[in-house]
Amino acid sequence: MKRLSILAATATLLATPVLADGHATGDAEAGERTFRQCISCHVVVDAEGETLAGRNARTGPNLYGIHGRTVGSVEDFRYSAGLETLMEMDVEWDEEAFVAYVQDPTGWIRETAEDDSLRGAMSFRVRSEEDALNLYAYLVSLGGSEMEEGESADN
Repeated sequence: MKRLSILAATATLLATPVLADGHATGDAEAGERTFRQCISCHVVVDAEGETLAGRNARTGPNLYGIHGRTVGSVEDFRYSAGLETLMEMDVEWDEEAFVAYVQDPTGWIRETAEDDSLRGAMSFRVRSEEDALNLYAYLVSLGGSEMEEGESADN
């Protein structure tokens, strides 16, 4: 019995770093490497204007604080009709939505909106689910999610 308890405690401690932020299950370090494929279109700039990742790209929206953010809601960015439709539906980014979107942008938009006429503007696709999970973990690790802002306001 004692041995089982020790094994359970060890497993919990080993899993904690992966799930520490509660938002992402991927490997943020591996996601940072994957993000290098995204920097020609995307940037991660925090609320103070500091560039955390990428460079001054304007093809895609700023990805800072993506967790919990409404799809298509970055101010002054021109989104496709598909993402605008999802914004009107109050769809929010979470790990599942992000991973599905980056693997098949138009397919995810059509399925989520239940409208086969909609399209996405992002032509790039992340090939593997593991890379997509890692990418999401990296973006979440950079901060800025609504949940984190609420938590820090309480402290």
